[in-house]
Amino acid sequence: MGRKFFVGGNWKCTGTTEEVKKIVSNLNDAQVPSFDVVEVVVSPPYVFLPLVKNSLRPDFHVAAQNCWVKKGGAFTGEVSAEMLVNLGIPWVILGHSERRSLLNESNEFVGDKVAYALSQGLKVIACVGETLEQREAGSTMEVVAAQTKAIAARVSNWADVVLAYEPVWAIGTGKVASPAQAQEVHSELRKWLHANTSPEVAATTRIIYGGSISTIATLRKLIEPVPYSEAEHTLFAFRDRRYCSEPISKKLMCFSHAAGSVNGANCKELGAKPDVDGFLVGGASLKPEFIDIIKAAEVKKSA
Repeated sequence: MGRKFFVGGNWKCTGTTEEVKKIVSNLNDAQVPSFDVVEVVVSPPYVFLPLVKNSLRPDFHVAAQNCWVKKGGAFTGEVSAEMLVNLGIPWVILGHSERRSLLNESNEFVGDKVAYALSQGLKVIACVGETLEQREAGSTMEVVAAQTKAIAARVSNWADVVLAYEPVWAIGTGKVASPAQAQEVHSELRKWLHANTSPEVAATTRIIYGGSISTIATLRKLIEPVPYSEAEHTLFAFRDRRYCSEPISKKLMCFSHAAGSVNGANCKELGAKPDVDGFLVGGASLKPEFIDIIKAAEVKKSA
């Protein structure tokens, strides 16, 4: 049996009650492939977990964005795995690049968190990935292998683990990770799992791609209104409150840099790669176009 496609939406530290209700309503109304084809998990901020869990369609599930490394107690500001289980939250994201960089979470600390969350019955989206400096130094596999090793050292049963490869260098930097680059790292990660855990773990563990994502709908809005006769005019693409300006003849390059590593134009190409089992989506998961990315699961169904 093949690995089921997985699409996670990380809402990060954003949203109001009304905004969250609207996002959930859009998801509930969406026509997407069935749960047999794709597993969808959305991850709102802690304060919205009960709201989303109680109002979200039953074929979509909910994840927390983090949890504490051990049993709860005198740890001000933290949320324990036990609390999430008590709320009926099945998933948690751990080791996200933002927490590794901003909060200095070490590989070992992330490994401990993953192990404890699993021990309490949570399923884990465990994140690994290299920075731009590490990528340019040729250290990609050394870095992601060390991060994965710290998890493998504490985890023996991978049935409830999804591994998310986050190319930190391709998130909001203007750098672009091609489908071939993503496949290369995913393939190497799977080989690492085969050599260091077991062939079964390597074959069954889903490895998803966590680069920035926008959608084909956004790109079409930028392309279609521009007449061919204006080919030497300037195209402006908006992303993350910044503009990039390029001649229309270079519009695809501009789109590529504006959209980040994954967009609706290439998410199907990414999803079709043999070792890419889905996506972990950031800002685009807050928009109706998230549905287009979920539908990319069809490429596996038809493969």
